[in-house]
Amino acid sequence: MTPQEVVERAVELSEADGCVVVAEESSAANLRWAGNTLTTNGVSRARTLTVVAVVDGVKGAASGVVSRSNVGPDEVERVVRLAEQAARASGPAEDAAPLVPGDPPGPEWDAPPAETSAAVFADFAPALGEAFRAAESQRRELFGFAEHRMQTTYLANSAGLRLRHDQPTGRVEITGKSDGRTKSSWTGRHTRDFTDIDVAALDTDLRNRLTWA
Repeated sequence: MTPQEVVERAVELSEADGCVVVAEESSAANLRWAGNTLTTNGVSRARTLTVVAVVDGVKGAASGVVSRSNVGPDEVERVVRLAEQAARASGPAEDAAPLVPGDPPGPEWDAPPAETSAAVFADFAPALGEAFRAAESQRRELFGFAEHRMQTTYLANSAGLRLRHDQPTGRVEITGKSDGRTKSSWTGRHTRDFTDIDVAALDTDLRNRLTWA
């Protein structure tokens, strides 16, 4: 099932007075290195389903929240029922408010979730190799990691709201060590797509910090 089908199915199965469903599809790519040598790299994927059930009562509305990872098609109903049980077992919420209604979803709703891959490091990886060679020639060692994550969030509720959002996040952290590993320095950056990461500048920063240590 696509994430859109999962959230629609969960809303359809709900027997509560209100229901909010969030499906998060994420993919991640990473590189790790130690002693001027790339050690591991890989890509992973995951799905998280969260169901919020709202039950009206004499004293007000109560809600229950259940979240599960990598939910299969035959497990969606169980997550919905568990959220409903949690709502009935909880007390009324002081901040309860009506669910936000929504217009029919736009064309982006039906699009597949955005994904990352090792291609995000197309320029970063060769530059990292150059930094390894420079550090080796200067009797320094580089340790660290780079990771990039893309998360697409699908939100649906029983009042008709349908929204999606793509969020790219990335970071690189590098530790430099002197010959004999008697000194060390660290630097890091956050990024959306690694096109703005200047590895040579980061390595220069590490080298300068080592002279101060």
